[in-house]
Amino acid sequence: MNFLSAGIPVTLFEQTREALDRGTGVMRRNYEASAIRGRITDAQVESAMALLAPTLDFGALVDCDLIIEAVYENMDVKKDIFIRLDTVAKPGAILASNTSYLDLDEIASVTARPQDVVGMHFFSPANVVKLLEVVRGAKTAADVLVTAMLIGRKIGKVPVVAGVCYGFIGNRMLLPQQGEATTLLLEGATPAQVDQVHTDFGMPMGPFQMADLAGVDIGWHRDPARVESIRDALCARERWGQKAKAGFYDYDEERKPHPSPVTQQIIEDFRNRQGRAPRAISEEEITVRTLYTVINEGALILEEGIAQRASDIDLVWLYGYGWPRSTGGPMHWADAIGLKTIVDGLTAYRNRLGKDFRLSPILADCAASGKSIGN
Repeated sequence: MNFLSAGIPVTLFEQTREALDRGTGVMRRNYEASAIRGRITDAQVESAMALLAPTLDFGALVDCDLIIEAVYENMDVKKDIFIRLDTVAKPGAILASNTSYLDLDEIASVTARPQDVVGMHFFSPANVVKLLEVVRGAKTAADVLVTAMLIGRKIGKVPVVAGVCYGFIGNRMLLPQQGEATTLLLEGATPAQVDQVHTDFGMPMGPFQMADLAGVDIGWHRDPARVESIRDALCARERWGQKAKAGFYDYDEERKPHPSPVTQQIIEDFRNRQGRAPRAISEEEITVRTLYTVINEGALILEEGIAQRASDIDLVWLYGYGWPRSTGGPMHWADAIGLKTIVDGLTAYRNRLGKDFRLSPILADCAASGKSIGN
């Protein structure tokens, strides 16, 4: 839809007729809904859909200038697709992956043209969210990177360059937040309590609401018998989020979330299994462990060169995760409230943070010297 709306023809490949028809049907309904609201005309609906060429023939991709792989997060599946693309795609075609976490260099390694491989990570829902993470692999050619950035702007996105690491910029910073949020559940908080702190801060939704929207099963190993976490337990019961009307919350017909007794029982089962006793959790502790940890991870990303500048991180979170605009983004907000405040909060709760937590040296140094993280 991003490309069709920009007047760019799209060849859409799927493996089954059912999946292909479902996908094209969703697109048409989305366009028709926009027409009903007066955002576009009926003629524009038909014009956009006329640019779409659905196909079950993988070979139909032979003439495409840009091919974007968008299957679920499984490295073996993605590698298999890129091996096939290497034999089909024309010379000079850009081979992009929509992976949200996986190693782009490993994906590129199965092709004879790693210089043509780039990450183009769209955010859900992809036809609405403005952010596009453009991931530069170790061998991504400069012209390929520039082209991906220009295409991003052409289709109305805000493209940001990211280096290769697990989760790139946005999702890597999300990982400590999700980890701490889940641990807080085991320690006595509820999903609604954690999410409330985030919505009070100005986020459109909290981490558990976001997980339900994106899909609890993203990154799941897909083995119902292997239950090692709360998310595993939810997925094993097919509580995959809003699309299943059940995830961390239960959802009614209007997709409004309601506290779930099933989820609460799963949390209590894990808590008992680990021998934990629930305790009262303060809003301050939730803020430190789920917001300050995001800042710390952003500082680590800067140190490693995954992001080129602090403002790029702010763009990622403003346009991809709904970070409140009034704060200027997480790194700008950290400077505004004082980096010493961030460091002191993380230090105060250090004994409750995960064993892998590492305070960013650059964050600590800037806090001690009074410097801005953006400099």
